[in-house]
Amino acid sequence: MSFQLSQRSLDRLKGVDPKLVEVVKRAIEITEVDFGVTEGLRTLERQKELVAKGASHTLKSKHIGGKAVDLVAYVGPRVSWEIKLYDDIADAMRQAAHELDVSLRWGAAWHKDLTESSLPAEDLMNEYVDLRRSQNKRPFIDAPHFELA
Repeated sequence: MSFQLSQRSLDRLKGVDPKLVEVVKRAIEITEVDFGVTEGLRTLERQKELVAKGASHTLKSKHIGGKAVDLVAYVGPRVSWEIKLYDDIADAMRQAAHELDVSLRWGAAWHKDLTESSLPAEDLMNEYVDLRRSQNKRPFIDAPHFELA
């Protein structure tokens, strides 16, 4: 099965670092899960709104410099937040990043670069969760988020 980015997703990649744009474009060609881009480049004002809502934890987001994207999974025409789908998208993003020699970090496994681990994305996320719990800290899972490392 082959997917492609919609014009809306392509528009949302405007201002994003060209290396990350190429990774997203390659990942949509090889993914087993359809996805779209919900957000790329952000203003500081938008970031402040997200922090105020609790949707983000920092004003130093890589979105502000165009170094991050948020992706959303589709099952048919519907958006899905099922975590397994984001594991699969992360595996496609990692493969694309490897092919293009780009270092990538995933918002469901903040403890190490996605491209430095050979673990399946699901296992990498579980490793992160276990690490945070061992530190008596709550994991922050942002599975739609990918950023240049």
